[in-house]
Amino acid sequence: MDEKLTAELLTHLCAVKGLPQPERAEVRVWSMSGVERLTFPDHTTAIFKYAKQPFDDEAQALRLAHTLGVPVPELRATAILDSCLGMLLEDLGVPAREADDLDGVAAAVVLHGTRTAPALPLLDEERLRSLPARAAQHLDELHAADRWSDTDDIVCALDQIAKAAGPRATGTTLAPFGWVHSEFHPISLHIGDHGWRLLDFARAFTGPGLLDLASWHGTLETPDPVRMRAFPDQYVAAGGTSDALAERGGLPAEQRALGWHRMRAVEWFMEQSIRWINDPATDPTYIKVVRRHLSDVVQLLEV
Repeated sequence: MDEKLTAELLTHLCAVKGLPQPERAEVRVWSMSGVERLTFPDHTTAIFKYAKQPFDDEAQALRLAHTLGVPVPELRATAILDSCLGMLLEDLGVPAREADDLDGVAAAVVLHGTRTAPALPLLDEERLRSLPARAAQHLDELHAADRWSDTDDIVCALDQIAKAAGPRATGTTLAPFGWVHSEFHPISLHIGDHGWRLLDFARAFTGPGLLDLASWHGTLETPDPVRMRAFPDQYVAAGGTSDALAERGGLPAEQRALGWHRMRAVEWFMEQSIRWINDPATDPTYIKVVRRHLSDVVQLLEV
């Protein structure tokens, strides 16, 4: 992120709220977004979050979530400069503890129980089925740019998955279908002394809620359907729809969710590589991750 641009965003946000310039301390910073804790002269604090495309719609998602009764941090001000979003948010402070699986289940039940928000991107059966083909298009663009050479195995895997995508995508709109957080991990759930707040809505969409449960344990480890199975069981026990346990696409719910979650990650990483990051120096890392996830998809979706 451009430091000059983030400084201008912060100055604008402070002016809108009539606040003096604060001290800034980085919390987490990535190439396309960042989070800072601000401390003002009177010792009050706030969170400054900034992001460029494709993460610049988070303010809208936060407002929608708040309107629909999902516990989220208070959004105090927003600004957009040069297609970069800046937000002033309530500082929730240091978490009382790390979120556990039961916390995740409780938050998922609340989020998935809200009514569908038409403003969010839609991932229905047709869009889900198209993920391998879209990933293949990204790969074609990378090849046309003389990048991602020696990836015939990725071409073959995507073709294999695409041929089975139709049957495996059936049942996508079976409940829970609606709000999906998309970055649903323990670090996105703040547990405070007075309850929880859900963070990081930059990639929220309307789609199959089981993808949230599939994302909870991250993607660094080998996906484990047996471990994942406990989540839908706990989800239903906590008040979620019993359809969360139903087989869909000819597979157990947890196995299918893990498979499509990994396939969505593959398409996202490949789009990042050619569109948002577009840095050939990162290609070896992205190729390694895509190969690992595609291997998981082939096994989980049984293609």
